[in-house]
Amino acid sequence: MVDFEWYRTFITIYKHNSVSEAAKTRMMTQPAMSQHLASLEAEVGEPLFTRAARKMMPTERGKELYSQLAPLIESLEETTMSFKAASLPTFKVVRIGTAHELFSEKILPQLHKYTTCTVSYFGTADHLLELLKDDKVDIIITSKKFLVPGIEYESLFIEEFVVVAPEQMEIMDTDNMKLREQWLSSQNWLSYGLELPIIRRFWREHFKKRPLIKPIHVIPNLHMILKAIENGAGLSLLPTYILESSAMVRAKLIYTDLTVKNELFIAYKMKHKHLFGMNEITRILRENKE
Repeated sequence: MVDFEWYRTFITIYKHNSVSEAAKTRMMTQPAMSQHLASLEAEVGEPLFTRAARKMMPTERGKELYSQLAPLIESLEETTMSFKAASLPTFKVVRIGTAHELFSEKILPQLHKYTTCTVSYFGTADHLLELLKDDKVDIIITSKKFLVPGIEYESLFIEEFVVVAPEQMEIMDTDNMKLREQWLSSQNWLSYGLELPIIRRFWREHFKKRPLIKPIHVIPNLHMILKAIENGAGLSLLPTYILESSAMVRAKLIYTDLTVKNELFIAYKMKHKHLFGMNEITRILRENKE
């Protein structure tokens, strides 16, 4: 007879492609997870994963089983949480942690659509994770995917970063990547952080090397970086959603064929997965990702 926990173990391993990471998420020991999987495979009569050194890849039977089980497990969990929610106070609040700019551009304009009460907290990805771990927020929107036991991540949307320069700056007009890299390296750069978070990825993707630059100004606010660019302080990489809401009268996009993408996630503790209002918040964010 199949144990329901075997199914939950199988679903978690499928999502993480790893027994060890699945064990951390479910806060179980790795041997216990492996035993669940072995028992389920014995019941099914064939392997559900092919085992590699660092990855578990689903077999065709595994993919088929996942497609059948995932909606059923989700439905059962939602039903359980709805019974639990019936005994909670009727005043429901979801505490959201996010970056100030993302809240301003993506959440605030759609806030009138929420039927859920919200309390918002702002900070860096590291700070938001600590708030989530300490149960000071229910969900966070982050660009960093930390592997922490009991915390799950869902892809939210992809943001695209472009190079922005002052309107009056003379740009080297060339398609030669080496010359572009040399010219960009010689400019004054503004960065969100000392570690050059997006700038490093931009350099690696397009120039296959680390950037040999030091930011002239570090400003941990994307709106203020844009304002500094418009005032002629230097150039930077900014997400397109910031630019779409700006008049861009004293700034311009340069080298528009050189962009870099960054994935944003919504993260929550597994015990809050079906918290009232979370699905609504996620749905509205996804509907308005452009």
